Amino acid sequence: MPPKRIPAEIGVAAVEAALAGSAPDRATAVRYLLQVLAESAEGNSVEVRVPPFGAVQAIEGPRHTRGTPPNVIEMDAATWLALATGSQPWAEAVASGSVHASGSRADLSGYVPVRWVGE
Repeated sequence: MPPKRIPAEIGVAAVEAALAGSAPDRATAVRYLLQVLAESAEGNSVEVRVPPFGAVQAIEGPRHTRGTPPNVIEMDAATWLALATGSQPWAEAVASGSVHASGSRADLSGYVPVRWVGE
C-alpha cells in the first residue's frame, strides 16, 4: 500500500512551523517535502532517506527493485529541511558531511530546493 499523501495545506503549515522551530511538526514537514521531491523528480533511480521520518525513490533512470539501491542519499531532518527549502546549497551540505551520497546518480543539485506551495 502506498504511503498516505499529505495534503498541501497540512504540509505547508508543517514546513512553516518546523522552520520556525516547532519540533512536533518536523516529521510531517520532512515527509511532505520528500513527497514534493518524489512528485517533481519522478523516477526510481535514487533513494533519498531521512531517518527515521521517511524515504522516497526519485529521479529518472534505471529502476531499482531489490536489496540496497545503488544510488542512496541520506541525511538528518535538519539538513533535509535546509536543502528542500533553499537555506543550504547542495554542494555545501555534501562538503560539510551533512549528506551521505553514494552512487553515480546520487546528486540532488538540480532538484533542491523543491517547489513547495508555501515558498
